[in-house]
Amino acid sequence: MLAIFLKTLPFFALIGLGWAAGRVRVFPEAASEWLTRFVFYFALSAMLFRFAATLPLAEIFDARFAAAYLAGCLAVYLLATLVARTRGRPATEAAVEAQCAVIGNTGFLGVPMLTAILGPKAAGPVLMVLAIDLIVFSSLITLIITASREGKVSPRIGGALALGLMKNPMIVSMAAGMAFSAARLPLPAPAEEFLALLGAAATPCALFAIGASLVSKTAERMSVAVWLSTAKLVLHPLAVAVAALLVFGVEPEAAGVMIAAAALPVAGNVYILARHYGVAPQRVSASILISTMASIVTVSLVIGWITGA
Repeated sequence: MLAIFLKTLPFFALIGLGWAAGRVRVFPEAASEWLTRFVFYFALSAMLFRFAATLPLAEIFDARFAAAYLAGCLAVYLLATLVARTRGRPATEAAVEAQCAVIGNTGFLGVPMLTAILGPKAAGPVLMVLAIDLIVFSSLITLIITASREGKVSPRIGGALALGLMKNPMIVSMAAGMAFSAARLPLPAPAEEFLALLGAAATPCALFAIGASLVSKTAERMSVAVWLSTAKLVLHPLAVAVAALLVFGVEPEAAGVMIAAAALPVAGNVYILARHYGVAPQRVSASILISTMASIVTVSLVIGWITGA
C-alpha cells in the first residue's frame, strides 16, 4: 500500500503546488482559467486522440463494461437524488448533487494518473468511462434542469444537447481518434511525435490547474459536501465494483480501472455547470475541495486494493 501511495503522491503534489501558487498569488485565478483552456482544448485533446487512434476499438468500447459502469453510476445517482429530495431540495438541486456523487475528475486527473500507474492497458477503459460521463451524465443534468425550469421537454433541448457535445473538444478528439483507429490508418511519425509532445503537457498542466482552481473553492455547506464527497469517494466505486465484478462479470483488469476511475474526486466541470445554471455552486465547490483533499488517501487505497498491493 505504501508503494501505491508513493506512486500517487507526485500527482497530488502537483495539485498541491498549483494550490500553493494560487494561494500566494504567484499564479492568479485568471492564469488558472487560461491554463485550463490550454489543457482542455489542446494538450488533453492531443492525448485522448493519440490514445484512441492507436488502440483497437475493441479495447475502447465494450458493451458489458459500459452497462456495468452505467448501472453502478445510476444506483448512486438515484440515491443522491433521493437524499436531496428527502431534504426538500428541488429537482434542479437534486440533479446537481447527484452529478457530484458520480462524476469524477477523469479527464484532468484520471487519464494521466491511471495510465501512468496502471499502465497503457488502462487507456481504453478510462476513455470509456470519460465518454460515458461526458455524453450520458452531462446530457442528463442539462435535460433535468432545463425541463424542470421550462416544465416540459422540448425538441430545442435535444438540439442544444447535440450542439454542446459537438463543441466539447474531449468528445471530438476521442471520436476522431476512434474513427482513425477504425480506418486502420497508421499515424505518421511526425504526427505521432507532435501528439506525444503536446499530450505530455496535459499531465503537469492539468494537475497544476486543478490545484490553482481549488484556491477559489469554499467550504460552505459542510454537512452536505461531506455526504457528497463520501458518496463519490466510497459509494460510487463500491457500486461500480459490485456491478462490474458480481453482476456483469467484467474482465478483472478492466473492472479494476473502472473502479479506480469511479474513486476519483468530484470533477471541476460539475462546478462549471452549477455556476452556469445558478444552482448550488457553493455546495459543489465545497464538495470538490473536500473530495480532492480526501482522495489523496482514498484513491491510493482503491488502487492498492485493485492491484493487490
